[in-house]
Amino acid sequence: MNHWIVAPIVLPAILAPFIIMVLRFHLDLQRIFSVAGVVALLGIALTITAQASGGDIQVYELGDWPAPFGIVMVLDRMSAMMVLLTALLALPIVLYAIASGWDDRGKHFHALFHFQLMGVCGAFLTGDAFNLFVFFEVLLIASYGLMTHGGGAVRLKAGVQYVAYNLLGSTLFLFALGTIYGVTGTLNMADIAVRVAAIPAEDTALLRVGAVLLLLVFCIKAAVLPLHFWLPASYANAPLPVAALFAIMTKVGAYSILRMYTLAFGPDVEATQGLVGDWLQPAALVTLAVGAIGILGSRHIARMVAFCAIASMGTLLIAIAQFTPDATAAALYYVFHSTLATALLFLVADLIMERQGGAITPKPPMPQSGLIASLFFVGAIAMAGMPPLSGFVGKLLVLDASRDAADATAVWAVILIGSFVTIIGLARAGTLIFWKSHDTQVVLIDAPADDEDVPAQVAPEPQPGLAFTAVFGAVAGLILLTVFAGPALEYTSKTAEQLFTPENYISAVLGGEE
Repeated sequence: MNHWIVAPIVLPAILAPFIIMVLRFHLDLQRIFSVAGVVALLGIALTITAQASGGDIQVYELGDWPAPFGIVMVLDRMSAMMVLLTALLALPIVLYAIASGWDDRGKHFHALFHFQLMGVCGAFLTGDAFNLFVFFEVLLIASYGLMTHGGGAVRLKAGVQYVAYNLLGSTLFLFALGTIYGVTGTLNMADIAVRVAAIPAEDTALLRVGAVLLLLVFCIKAAVLPLHFWLPASYANAPLPVAALFAIMTKVGAYSILRMYTLAFGPDVEATQGLVGDWLQPAALVTLAVGAIGILGSRHIARMVAFCAIASMGTLLIAIAQFTPDATAAALYYVFHSTLATALLFLVADLIMERQGGAITPKPPMPQSGLIASLFFVGAIAMAGMPPLSGFVGKLLVLDASRDAADATAVWAVILIGSFVTIIGLARAGTLIFWKSHDTQVVLIDAPADDEDVPAQVAPEPQPGLAFTAVFGAVAGLILLTVFAGPALEYTSKTAEQLFTPENYISAVLGGEE
């Protein structure tokens, strides 16, 4: 078996407890091992992506027990791509957390960080629905600790709300898995696909209940309206480097929708035909609209970026909900862009809040104002989908893939109008924070009411040079994604083609035992 497949899970699973038990009183050593671990994870991710790019689907059987009886990890193009995205995102974030001193404001930051990476990578690689639940819980438990890192009553309150809401989602997840197991007798994803295809359409009522519950769980994770209301307060109140890492968490929900509803409950499966797209598309359109309005109406920069994350998920799910190879290829390209752009804006927001607070109001000029303004401008045009960055390419691909959709007019209208509103909202914020700050007649005013919901962040940066280097790393990722849009789209097109030929996945996992 190819042990590289399980390495993205094993590495952080070993490193996190090692940091807690051996390095807990040595912050410098924690930082060294943490960065080394992320770099090693990036190397592993590049290796498995190269292995998956040939099109072969590889299976790792834990304990040498074959599926569907044993737990399996599956490496295909999409899982490799998502692990690579996780590693690429983690490197600038861990460097920024070290440079800004965020890792020293509470206990066990680096251990929790690597437990989070373990859960995310495991969710992308698992071939078993129950172990998808297990990895969801691992990443959520780590995220609870990371979200309250640094303390504070406001952050603790938001963390409790976040925990309560996600516990509800976890409960629904168990109900969904129990229902599906009761109908199919298995939780291996490939085996579920085989058994669902064999169930007569007239006997699928309970199966459809389980599939709908599962979709609700994934929509909670992906912040689809009306299940999105946990995200603005949670992300805005979390330490912003942590919120930047959380940009990948909503993508876990989107990934799970793509995986389960192209493999087990696909659009061509008679038992569950028409189950997802009929209502996921309208929900995605409304999610994008609400996110854009939230950007325009936010009076705090952290909350504004949280609504940017919601708007980007709306655009992503519009493409996913069509369940066509072209739209899925566009969605996978946009996954990379939106994750990097959201993380970039959260890191820039932290730079701003460290210097002058987060209220979107005119204030005196901050240190490094010109450099931070340039970074904000790059993040804003990327998030709004303006040329020449990858956001423009991604939205153009989504629009092009939606031309033949039944509601193409609504899709085009919502995406274009939402982009316009996003541009206005981000331009308004940039004008008030940067341009008005140089007005000699600037008047200091009290922070708006929204500031009461976001803890103050005023500690000085110990290493501003490294912090800016980390932020420029996210910018470099967006630029490279734009420059190499052709090869990237070729990879995502082949990935979508692989997703929509589930028989290859089933044959690889079950090894002819289906």
